[in-house]
Amino acid sequence: MYPYVRLFMEMRRARRLDPLPVLGTHRSSHLCLPWDLDPWRELNNGRTLTLFDLGRAPLLVRTGMQRICSAKGWGMTVAGSSVRYRRRVVLMERLEMVSRCLGWDGRFFYMEQSLWRKGDCTSHMLLRAATTSGSGIVPPAEVAAALGAGESPPLPDWVQAWIEADALRPWPPAP
Repeated sequence: MYPYVRLFMEMRRARRLDPLPVLGTHRSSHLCLPWDLDPWRELNNGRTLTLFDLGRAPLLVRTGMQRICSAKGWGMTVAGSSVRYRRRVVLMERLEMVSRCLGWDGRFFYMEQSLWRKGDCTSHMLLRAATTSGSGIVPPAEVAAALGAGESPPLPDWVQAWIEADALRPWPPAP
């Protein structure tokens, strides 16, 4: 089940924090709870993605993106992600999450999120997100302009390489 109570708490907290620029960094603290575990008694990979949701949604609040999307009837959807899992997380471990937007291109915003335990990175995600409307994808430059942001900085080389590699992947996949 989706952790709506945790999401509500994160969103309430975000509304009390200072606003961030579009490329600002949001930090949040999370606890690995019993329902976050898999049969091997560690943080479930799917729940890790859900925890990343709990860091990304407040980022959208603090940057003003959520307000703009609500006002214009836009939505935000994840359009792709890549996760590295590097350290085991077990019950009741406290994690710090770092969430930030790296930039955008003609279709997507690119965000990076990481989970940290006592200074050691446990997992790292790169994702692309699309702003959507009833007529399709809203150009990120239009969203950035509505937020008062200028042009995107150049995307890091490793993000650009991911974009290029993903473009080679066949769609739809073979049945």
